[in-house]
Amino acid sequence: MKGNILIVDDEQKLRTLLARIISLEGFEVTEAGDCKTAIKKLEQLEIDVIICDVKLPDGSGVDLAKQIKDKYPGTEIILLTAYGNISDGVQAIKNGAFDYITKGDDNNKIIPLIYNAINKVLLTKKVVRLEKLLGNKTSFESILGKSKIIKAAIASAEKVSVTDATVLLTGETGTGKEVFAQAIHYNSPRSKNNFIAINCSAFSKELLENELFGHKAGAFTGALKDTKGIFEEANNGTVFLDEIGEMAFDLQAKLLRVLENGEYLKVGDSKATKVNVRIIAATNRNLQKEIAAGNFREDLFYRIAVFQIALPALRERIIDIEELSNYFLNFFTQKTRNKAQVISAGYLSLLKQHLWNGNIRELKNVIERSVILSDADEISVNTLPVEFHNKKTPAGADKQLSAFDLASAEKIHIQKVINYTNGNKTETARLLNIALTTLYRKLDEYKIS
Repeated sequence: MKGNILIVDDEQKLRTLLARIISLEGFEVTEAGDCKTAIKKLEQLEIDVIICDVKLPDGSGVDLAKQIKDKYPGTEIILLTAYGNISDGVQAIKNGAFDYITKGDDNNKIIPLIYNAINKVLLTKKVVRLEKLLGNKTSFESILGKSKIIKAAIASAEKVSVTDATVLLTGETGTGKEVFAQAIHYNSPRSKNNFIAINCSAFSKELLENELFGHKAGAFTGALKDTKGIFEEANNGTVFLDEIGEMAFDLQAKLLRVLENGEYLKVGDSKATKVNVRIIAATNRNLQKEIAAGNFREDLFYRIAVFQIALPALRERIIDIEELSNYFLNFFTQKTRNKAQVISAGYLSLLKQHLWNGNIRELKNVIERSVILSDADEISVNTLPVEFHNKKTPAGADKQLSAFDLASAEKIHIQKVINYTNGNKTETARLLNIALTTLYRKLDEYKIS
């Protein structure tokens, strides 16, 4: 069915006629003869659109519209009246009615109106689903882990999220700094406004300055029009500056001005631009050492480090590896439609012995690789990268590959990943975590086409 329609009218013949016309369009139709019955139907059924007479035995359809919209905001209401009344029409729209039409005109208008109302209902439902999905992804509950150290970091982030304080997230690469930054933003008073992230290490000084602050037309060759920077786009929202320790020293002075005065100069501009943004910064460097080495401004450090949160390395929270691994297993199993469902005891044991220099990001890549390679319901140690096999496997673990098997295993592994990516060499190299030139050399070596 295309949707559920409720017809509310005390005229039985009109209800029957409308119900027949509407049901022929593929809609599920329910009827009610008064306000009280209509409310009961709404409590029992999920109604998308209501077609309601203005004059009912026990009340006004205009008043009923407000009552329904207050309790069921996603339901749309089309009001029908025998005699058009401008004041009633205005009040009906104010009360949330989708439209207000005169009986007699409805023969040509009612079906198109229903379709328009249904489209609005579907759009509203989609927005609600997306907001719920976004909320799940950006809530603190979405940050996995039961270890005391990660719980302490989450608790600190929750406390600072409701303030407007600048936050500095520290920790090794791959510890989830951007995930924390998003959770802080989306649980803050700024959550309805933009969250924009930028990696300071991904740009040269000139490009980063342009990305952050924008430019005026004519500021440089090719600058044909005024362009907004990230700070202007994120006005009243949050800017996440990842790897802030990589920012050029003289560019740090412009950032300091934003923090102190809420203003900056666009490239090529002489007039300051005012903004109201919250800054969350992150780094895997020791900024105190960078200050001592003359690479980072001390005054900027004290402005961005109003509230510091240190994110733990994965090797410091081994107890969380199983939960994280199962989450990634479920994610990639659904993505690849692979049949792998569980992680073997030996596999999990080797995961817990690993140093995880790449932290959660490295774990995610390892699980993705294993899902691609797995041909069974259980992920075994045979799908782990070679470096995991250099460690002693605990008793009861899966049998390791011997040195004599490695060349053959590597060839099979590369072939499987090539098949998975449909021959995409760049994506294959990324999944294998090797350079593209290395991949081509191995393809030639193993005669893989």
